[in-house]
Amino acid sequence: MRQQGISRTLLKQIKFSGGEICVDGVPVRVTYKMHAGQQLAVTLPPEIPSDHLQVSNTPLDILYEDDHFLVVNKPAEVASVPSHIYADDSMVNRVKGYLIRTHAASQVTHIVTRLDRETSGIVIFAKHHFAHTVLDTQLKQHSLKKTYFCVVSGVMNDEHAVIDAPIGRKPGSFIKRMVRPDGRSAQTEYWLTKRMPAASLLRVRLHTGRTHQIRVHMASIGHPLVGDFLYGQQTNPWIHRQALHCASVSFFNPFTQQQVTCFAPMPEDFATLIKHESDL
Repeated sequence: MRQQGISRTLLKQIKFSGGEICVDGVPVRVTYKMHAGQQLAVTLPPEIPSDHLQVSNTPLDILYEDDHFLVVNKPAEVASVPSHIYADDSMVNRVKGYLIRTHAASQVTHIVTRLDRETSGIVIFAKHHFAHTVLDTQLKQHSLKKTYFCVVSGVMNDEHAVIDAPIGRKPGSFIKRMVRPDGRSAQTEYWLTKRMPAASLLRVRLHTGRTHQIRVHMASIGHPLVGDFLYGQQTNPWIHRQALHCASVSFFNPFTQQQVTCFAPMPEDFATLIKHESDL
């Protein structure tokens, strides 16, 4: 069971919260030793949705869906998860509304990947705890791939490079991060896609998942993201947020034994920025 991605925490829930483990249709304990040719079936315990999570009926832009995963395209200016500031219309609220409207088997929202509020692009949700555990494992093993596009200030010289610099909190700030020697390991790989007179379009792949990683790393090498008020300057007339978009994700779906790859089209403000920066 562990080899199939069932975590120790989930195993406890199966044992004590209403799940079941059967071999050839007969309930067994976790200590049962299987033999070649036997079939294992696991029934997950029911999941109880939170009464405190507000429901939003704002429509979703769905890129992929099956019984286990829901992949959506998040607009800029929408938070991934609710907070005291954005309590009722984050992507989590919207997904809960969708699960209720579609009478999903489980109406508990499991967000797997998150984006900053002003970052647009792909966010992955799991439809049950086991699916969430599977993708968490892929994230830790770096087999879940995410590709971003960003526009940075200034003209980049390198066609391809890896930024390997630890990231930690900036002293005196709860939100802001910085490159610091005692920070957590962080690696950002990028490829130059387009040089413009005063900016550069990059394709980026994260090898770690630190808070604000792309924004911090690009600022640390002197090329902050265009429109990034936190790590650069919000002075560009064509985009009123950091120019960052999660354009694709790819993960293995063990339930269908297939690789799932999704793409999110470039949003209008991002495309407008590239057009005008190219025309300078």
